Amino acid sequence: MQVEVDPNEDTEWNDILRAHGIIPERPPSPSQVIDEAIERAREYQELHRLSDKSDSELSALEDEANNSSEDEFIAAYRRKRLQELTQLQIQRQKFGRVFPVSKPEYQKDVTDASKECFVLVHLSLQQNLQSKLLGGLFMRAAEKFGEVKFVDIPGSRAIEGYPDRNCPTLLVYKDTDVKKQYVTLGLIGGDGMRMEDLERILVDVGAVKENDSRLAENKRSKKRYDEDHDYDTDDEADLTKNKYGDDDDFDD
Repeated sequence: MQVEVDPNEDTEWNDILRAHGIIPERPPSPSQVIDEAIERAREYQELHRLSDKSDSELSALEDEANNSSEDEFIAAYRRKRLQELTQLQIQRQKFGRVFPVSKPEYQKDVTDASKECFVLVHLSLQQNLQSKLLGGLFMRAAEKFGEVKFVDIPGSRAIEGYPDRNCPTLLVYKDTDVKKQYVTLGLIGGDGMRMEDLERILVDVGAVKENDSRLAENKRSKKRYDEDHDYDTDDEADLTKNKYGDDDDFDD
């Protein structure tokens, strides 16, 4: 005799059948789905609220938390933020210099290495002025962006018969592929190429974020902002005089 079973019924028999995989698990109730959605929204809102806070501000919020659950949430977020910052600092100190490579090392030090990070390659020519310029920029950029690997190899050694007129050539590797290629500096500043031009390439390929504080343009913008909002002592004296009057007024 065949017995019909309603899989949605909450019975002990159905629990046994579900445990043996005979009937499917009950779908979550609408109220459970709504509660989970509300909880995810709350967590997202909290994360968004905390994401722009400095470490000192997070510490202050942790001290001011009204209940244990809020205090625990802020503390956990702060620990996660510190771990991320520590990891980022380690990554930024990973390389820090330009690595000369030979052709036998190219596969390992460039192609394979690009699975883990961005690799910029300078196919150089020793007596070429533009190559000397790019080499100098590579040295500065390598110190500033330690998470990016900068590599130098003479063009004729990297590629047999590579024309001198194509040097310097700049290659950007990521995930074993060439993402960008510049033959000479004609399209990236020529003889007047600057650090900002190289940094723009790093931003365009995704090696460095647009808002990275290490970028030269961002540093200049911050300096201009600080100068615009920083009064020197003479300015402060003038403001004080305008507010309270000249010192002579107090003698009357």
